[in-house]
Amino acid sequence: QVQLVESGGGLVQPGGSLRLSCAASGIVFSIYTMAWYRQGPGKQRELVATITSGSTSNYADSVKGRFTISRDDAKRTVYLQMNSLKPEDTAVYYCHGRWYNEYYWGQGTQVTVSS
Repeated sequence: QVQLVESGGGLVQPGGSLRLSCAASGIVFSIYTMAWYRQGPGKQRELVATITSGSTSNYADSVKGRFTISRDDAKRTVYLQMNSLKPEDTAVYYCHGRWYNEYYWGQGTQVTVSS
């Protein structure tokens, strides 16, 4: 059974930081391209960042320079370090894993940026 379990969300003030984690089981984690998506209130789900099996990363323009995606294949975990958070970063953040046409989603973790 494949599971992607996110953690680390919460309430943070503008300018603050959070680190999200996504622990995977049931897949050969090291071969998967991992990604973080988010869906804000009333918005469509959007891609935030990706990291390939070779640790090449890409980011949405809106988070470049503020967010960092990383992976630890030994721990089967992908991370999203979020710094300089803004109210517009408020969303449910989802972990996603893909290998060719095989893909999986986590259940999501809420991030709220508010004073």
